[in-house]
Amino acid sequence: MFESLDEHMKHDDQLETTTKERIVRWVAVAVVSVLVFAGLYFSVRMLE
Repeated sequence: MFESLDEHMKHDDQLETTTKERIVRWVAVAVVSVLVFAGLYFSVRMLE
């Protein structure tokens, strides 16, 4: 009967972006995350 806001947002996002764009976005997020954590790891290792 009543749809939640989250369901509306997911539906709107699917209409605006293609599957390829979503995959590229998640790959970019993963790469940035790995780079940030690797930078933190190596900076801590250099302090020792």
